[in-house]
Amino acid sequence: MKSQLIGFLMSFWISFSLALYFHSGEREEKCVIEDIPSDTLVTGNYKVQKWDIHIRDFLDSAPGLGMFVTVTSPTSEVILKKLYGPTATFSFTSYLSGEHVICLQSNSTKLVAFAGSKLRIHLDIRIGEHFLDEAAVQAKDKVNEVQVRVEHLLEQIHHISREQNYEREREEKFRKTSEQTNSNILWWAVVQTIILVSIGIWQIKSLRDFFIAKKLV
Repeated sequence: MKSQLIGFLMSFWISFSLALYFHSGEREEKCVIEDIPSDTLVTGNYKVQKWDIHIRDFLDSAPGLGMFVTVTSPTSEVILKKLYGPTATFSFTSYLSGEHVICLQSNSTKLVAFAGSKLRIHLDIRIGEHFLDEAAVQAKDKVNEVQVRVEHLLEQIHHISREQNYEREREEKFRKTSEQTNSNILWWAVVQTIILVSIGIWQIKSLRDFFIAKKLV
């Protein structure tokens, strides 16, 4: 019962992942943006399929094609830049909180004018600690199995704690920005009021001087 409960909690906490697929030209670069807390392990898995004009469908894989994976930090610093095969796993650890850009581009050597093949890229991005290896867990005895699952659950709790701290930082930053914006709007309204009052006084004075000069008053 305890093992089942831990397994349920594990399946709940490790659901921080992004799975998608998209189409790309053979020489085209595609990027995704992930908002990631600091000191967080990010693991990505991808598979590339190539369009076959004869069967008019995507092949199971794209033999002969590799993918350049480039990851840049919120400060535009390159964290990862490496060439992988048509199917691969990559990982990196963020050292800053913020939006990280993950880009994939094939290593096709064809000229742009002749690189007309269409690719389908399946991408799965997981944010957080290492995921539990069920095969390794099953190989252990019951006591060790519970211990491994508890340790992994604690890792996920730490990850969630970092996520919450990051969200609090973003909320505080947004609050400060909102307060600064409201303050700027208030001062701009005060300046506008002063300008309008000054213009009104100047117009009244000019009109009064005009009437006095014309001896109308």
